[in-house]
Amino acid sequence: MNTPNPTIDQTVTSAPIKTDKVKTTTGSFATIRPHLEVTGPLADRYDEILTPDALEFLAELHEHFAGTRHDLLAARLQTRVDAANGRDPKFLSVTESIRLDSTWSVAGAGPGLEDRRVEITGPTDRKMAINALNSSAKVWLADQEDATSPTWTNVIEGQLTLFDQVRGQLSYTSPEGKKYEITNKTTPTIVMRPRGWHLVEKHVTFVDAANRRMKSSGSLIDFGLYFFHNAKKLIENGTGPYFYLAKLESHKEARLWNDIFTYAEERLGIPYGTVRATVLIETIQAGFEMDEILYELRDHCAGLNAGRWDYIFSIIKTFRARGSRFVFPDRKQITMTVPFMRAYTELLVATCHRRGAFAIGGMSAFIPNRRDTAVTEQALAQVAADKKREATDGFDGSWVAHPDLIPTAQAEFDKVLGDRPNQVERTRPEVSVTAAQLLDVASVGGQITEAGVRGNVLIALRYIESWLRGVGAAAIDNLMEDAATAEISRSQLWQWIHENSVTAEGRRIDSDWVEEVLDEIVDGLERTPTDRFDDALTVLRTSALEPEFPTFLTVGAYARFL
Repeated sequence: MNTPNPTIDQTVTSAPIKTDKVKTTTGSFATIRPHLEVTGPLADRYDEILTPDALEFLAELHEHFAGTRHDLLAARLQTRVDAANGRDPKFLSVTESIRLDSTWSVAGAGPGLEDRRVEITGPTDRKMAINALNSSAKVWLADQEDATSPTWTNVIEGQLTLFDQVRGQLSYTSPEGKKYEITNKTTPTIVMRPRGWHLVEKHVTFVDAANRRMKSSGSLIDFGLYFFHNAKKLIENGTGPYFYLAKLESHKEARLWNDIFTYAEERLGIPYGTVRATVLIETIQAGFEMDEILYELRDHCAGLNAGRWDYIFSIIKTFRARGSRFVFPDRKQITMTVPFMRAYTELLVATCHRRGAFAIGGMSAFIPNRRDTAVTEQALAQVAADKKREATDGFDGSWVAHPDLIPTAQAEFDKVLGDRPNQVERTRPEVSVTAAQLLDVASVGGQITEAGVRGNVLIALRYIESWLRGVGAAAIDNLMEDAATAEISRSQLWQWIHENSVTAEGRRIDSDWVEEVLDEIVDGLERTPTDRFDDALTVLRTSALEPEFPTFLTVGAYARFL
């Protein structure tokens, strides 16, 4: 393999880490070896993650794949322009032969992924990780994406958490002196979720052969560090390097991931096909390309996941200015049983099982409250109903956000699966989903209420403030909120304002009124000297009240405030 071999000069200080800039000449152009420069501060043990060899590997990934990433992000922009101009997504005619070909299938479960009936999700800080690993879940989704605020500390210390767990040395002592350790003999299989393609890592700069400087890809940083340090050890431990892939919008983006997996396996001398990926179908565009996404990743694919909250956000974002046909009611009225969401999940299960792939359900936002019995009972009832529906529909497993929900979720899957590890054999041939059904937002009905407006303002503001403090998964009013649910809240506000929506009480929703609501909520907050509400106000106003709609609120917030 012809790969660059930059020399890395690393010291554990706050100075940039960078490769030697060895100049060569190609024709009349002076070139350098592609390299990375790390400008983030280097705390204790960061040198164990940001090693010279690891940075060399990351530089290679950027040299080979950063250009394609930029091209695919540009293609997303064109897709959004097309949607704004009235072009609806559709099943692709150019890939019809792939959908009609019944002979191909995906690699399926790797070791440790045969039974995924309950997966626990959460960030990779040490305390949360230990709690997840001590649970009875089958899989831990180690989330470097929506449940993690991408501070430099969270990014690198999350990698240290994973590094230590893979080597059986993970522990944590709280500031109060409480010690946390892994006590389970058998821990959940780790499936790591790197950041989506749209996110950068501003503390690491990639310098290409032409000496052009650009922020590195958050996806490549997260994937590359985890894979480089842990892939071989995971295989020794009896599992493997497994990943959840977030925010994909096309099969071409899946192809890029497959190319990266293939390169990384060959580069580290790992057998082809060792990586297993589960793709989150959480954009409306990917909803029309499920077969194609599976096909592109078929040698590295374990399944698909119904990423419900981002999927709803994606629909609002894509059709936000397309008139009343796409205006949603209050968030709580957009349930998994409304027609367009039923079409989405039914298609996902049928598509997966026809190809030998796992179908993993999404996460109910309800969480228990150990200090409030009534809240806990309601949460358990909601989760039980949600997981019963998923198991009955054919899903092979589902997500929970709290260890106390695992017995309830597992009980519903146990009723359907029994001793079987999954139900991939249930191919659902009766399912037939049309493009119109996937886009049938109008049939949701429901109402926009003043309470719904106030709820969106409150959730978005409180979550953004939490995110700015470095906490990416926040319990707010007995619901687990992450970046996806905050995106729904702020995008609904934007859409209601720009569509001149009227509440059930007869109040027209405009930016002036939302500002009044925002002021009332801020006045009622308990403030502290270290809170980030002032910055959160700026982010919320920019992402929900301005004429321009930011594609992701986290992009601008990250660039300005983290």
